[in-house]
Amino acid sequence: MTRFSPELLDGGADDVLPATREEAATASPNRFVLTMRRLFSNRGATVGLVTVLLLFAFAFLGPLVSPWAYDYIDYTALSSPPTGAHWFGTNNIGQDVFAQTARGMQKSLLIGLLVALFSTAIAGFLGAVAGYFGGWVDRVVMIFVDLLLVLPSFLIIAILSPRLKQFGWLILVALLALFGWMITARVVRSLTLSIKEREFIRAARYMGIGHFTIITRHILPNVASFLVIDATIAIGAAVLTESGLSYFGFGVQPPDVSLGTLIAQNQNVATTKPWLFFFAAGALIVFALASNLLGDGLRDALDPTSTAGRTGRRRRLRAGGRGRGGAAPVGRAAALSEDAPAAPGATVPTAATRPMGETR
Repeated sequence: MTRFSPELLDGGADDVLPATREEAATASPNRFVLTMRRLFSNRGATVGLVTVLLLFAFAFLGPLVSPWAYDYIDYTALSSPPTGAHWFGTNNIGQDVFAQTARGMQKSLLIGLLVALFSTAIAGFLGAVAGYFGGWVDRVVMIFVDLLLVLPSFLIIAILSPRLKQFGWLILVALLALFGWMITARVVRSLTLSIKEREFIRAARYMGIGHFTIITRHILPNVASFLVIDATIAIGAAVLTESGLSYFGFGVQPPDVSLGTLIAQNQNVATTKPWLFFFAAGALIVFALASNLLGDGLRDALDPTSTAGRTGRRRRLRAGGRGRGGAAPVGRAAALSEDAPAAPGATVPTAATRPMGETR
C-alpha cells in the first residue's frame, strides 16, 4: 500500500544529489578510481589484464620454481613428453621445455617492454615539440618521420642485427625502438596542435614559463592517456616483431633463447612432438591477444566521454534517494490505493465518480 504524498507529483530527476560529504566523495571518484572501475567493468580488458599478469608471473617466477635451468641437459630424458619431472617435457638434447619457455618468454617480454618504453618516450617528446613550436621545427621533425616511414625497417634490422651481435640483445631493442615511434609521433603532434591553443597553455606562456616546461608539465600529461594505450599495444607488437626476427635468425642469438628461436627450432616436429612447439607458440599467441584486449580496455577506460563505470553508481544513488523519501516518477501516483487516506483538499475517485468503462 502506497500513501499519497505531494512529492509523488514532483517527478524524478536522473541523479540524486548526495546528502553528505562522504556520499559526494563516493559519487564523484577521482580519475584513477573511475579509470579502474571502467577498466574492470570491461570483461575483455579484465581477461587481458589477468592474462598478461599471469604470463609475466610465468616468465619471471617460472625459472625460480623450476628444478631445471634452461640450458641444463638431462641425458636421461631425451625428447621426453611432459612428466612429473619435466612439466613441459624435454627437447631432442634433453633440455627442459618449461625452463626454456619461461626463459624465452622472459626475454621476449623484456625486449617488448623496453622497446615500448623507449619508442613511446621518443614519439611523445618529438611529436609534442613539433606540434608546439611549429614552423621549421615541425618541418624538420616531419621530414625525418617521413624518411623513416619509407625505409624498410624489417630489412634494415635484419641486416644490422647480426653484424652488431657483440652488443647482445640490447642492440635489437635500440633498432626496434628507432623504427617504432613515427606513427605515434604524428598522432601526438596532431593532439598538441589543438592543446596548445587552449587557455591554460596561453596563460602559462604569458606567465613566462619556459617552452620545455610547458611541454613536459602541461602538454604531455594531456596526451598521457593516448601514450599509455599506445605503449600497451606496442608491447605486443614489439614481442611479435622480435619473435619474427628471432625466427629468421636475426634477433636473439644462441645460446640464449626467445619465443621466436624456440618456435624456429621446433617447427619441424610440431606434429610428432607437439610439446616442443605449441607451448612457445601458444604463449606468443595468448600474449598478443591479451595485450590487444588490455589496450582496447584502456582506450575505453581513459576516454573522458565514456559512461562506463557511472551507470551503477547513478542507479544506486537514485534508488537510495527514493528510499529516503526523494522524488519519484509521476506514474507511481497511479498505484494509489483507495484505502489510503486522502491528503487535505484531494479528491479520491470512487465507483460512482469513476467514468464508465474505466478499469483499475
